[in-house]
Amino acid sequence: MRVERFVMKSTVVMLALLALGSIWPSSALAAGGQSSMSAAQSALVKTVREVTERYKDVKVAEAEGYALTFGCVTGENSGAMGLHYVNFPLVLDGVIDARRPEIILYEPTPDGGVRLTGADFLVLAADWDATHTSAPELDGQLFHFFDAPIRFGLPPFYTLHVWAWKENPTGAFVNWHSKVSCDSFSGQTR
Repeated sequence: MRVERFVMKSTVVMLALLALGSIWPSSALAAGGQSSMSAAQSALVKTVREVTERYKDVKVAEAEGYALTFGCVTGENSGAMGLHYVNFPLVLDGVIDARRPEIILYEPTPDGGVRLTGADFLVLAADWDATHTSAPELDGQLFHFFDAPIRFGLPPFYTLHVWAWKENPTGAFVNWHSKVSCDSFSGQTR
């Protein structure tokens, strides 16, 4: 009798855990994030969304010192990074601040406009390494290092993409976005 009761209770507990497990990931995605993100990662995405929301209108970004640089950046097999609107004074200040991204990311739209996809935090390696002994990180997210030569003629730098406005199937903090395309970019934006 005790064995039967134990088996019955264990079965009920297992079924409840399975039911909870099948519901939780979908509710996490519905809340606007990837279910595998930690609290710190989710907080960083949320911060970037808050500080860049006004840049949905690219004219606001331009008025605040951001300018289209490098055209539309695409990879061979990895998707694209899209359009980089760079604020050069922020790049050159050597400071990383989640509330002041150096670059605002957009993707071109078929009508000649742009759609906000995220932000890119960038610091020149020489500036960072002069006062730090390890690579930069933002809210626990480690930056990627790009060494010279780089196709745009840049010196070595550290960068962190945050895909806050367009969910990336390969992760919120990877360099390339598999669902961003440069196909609609004609060299002009409106």
